[in-house]
Amino acid sequence: MAQTPSGQVPATRKELLRVAAKPFFFLLLLTMVCGFLARALTGSETLEQYARNNPEAAYGSADNETGSAQDATANDAQDTQDATANGAQDTQSLTTDGTQNTQNSAAGGAQGTQNASAGAAGTADEAAAYDRANDPAAGGTESDAMELSPERVTYQDGFYYEPLSESIKQKITGVSYPESGCTVPYEDLRYVGILYRDFDGQEQAGELICNKAVAQDLVEIFYELYLNDYRLERVRLIDEYGGDDTLSMQDNNTSCFNYRVIDGTEELSKHAYGCAVDINPFYNPYVVYNKNGNGEPYISPEGSEIYADRSQNFPYKIDENDLCYKLFTQHGFTWGGNWNATKDYQHFQIALP
Repeated sequence: MAQTPSGQVPATRKELLRVAAKPFFFLLLLTMVCGFLARALTGSETLEQYARNNPEAAYGSADNETGSAQDATANDAQDTQDATANGAQDTQSLTTDGTQNTQNSAAGGAQGTQNASAGAAGTADEAAAYDRANDPAAGGTESDAMELSPERVTYQDGFYYEPLSESIKQKITGVSYPESGCTVPYEDLRYVGILYRDFDGQEQAGELICNKAVAQDLVEIFYELYLNDYRLERVRLIDEYGGDDTLSMQDNNTSCFNYRVIDGTEELSKHAYGCAVDINPFYNPYVVYNKNGNGEPYISPEGSEIYADRSQNFPYKIDENDLCYKLFTQHGFTWGGNWNATKDYQHFQIALP
């Protein structure tokens, strides 16, 4: 028999078959062990039982069996890998979704709470406005309970201006606004709503009518007065006094628009254009020196003579150190207390553009 280059004798066919069969029997044994373990763990049909019940599949050629076992092993490994990946992906997705849902829920809840609060606040404001409007003792104003104008401009809560409503026009026509001969159209006027502190420190709702050119200035000025606890006894439309400026002053009412002439003249007052404001007029009277040529001053309103002496200190006095003076002059108004022949200590006016 010929020798191989290594000196070994070639194996016989029987020996080759025996060598080739060893992996097959080892694989079969491994399959039986795995089947036993699978049955013990899961209680399902084992691979051995499957082989008995399916002989055509269990007893193929060695090559086929080896290939099948390799495929099964590869498939199992792939399934395990896929399951792990899918599990990780599912966990990640669940975590992401959970986080996102939590964020969305929190955001939605916060937004809902905010919207609910805003809605509640709006409802409360409207209810309070309605109550004020129907309770004169509460300092209600004419337009508090009316539907909000789409043209309303709100500077701060409680401080706004808007075109005259039909009900306001009806209220002032024939009183502060003449039925005929008025040179100022309704469209040039604005209804102004403010808050203020009265002499008792109580918050009140006030109202003014002014020229549209100064409406923004007024809400800004009165807002600053309110923030600084500046006291105003009353802020009502002069129509509450029948358009009588003297009655309004005697009641110490702060007012603006009134289509009238300057007291003792035929010249239209700046109030007729809605660009003048009188502040706490009883404590800051109108004074004309030597009006009748007898050397005696004319002081209005009656009863405020003591406050014409500006050398004295007393509450609600307007001078150049007063916050009211500072705010109005900062907005371009001039003060009647700086006039020469007359002194109008209550009065601030501005030239229209």
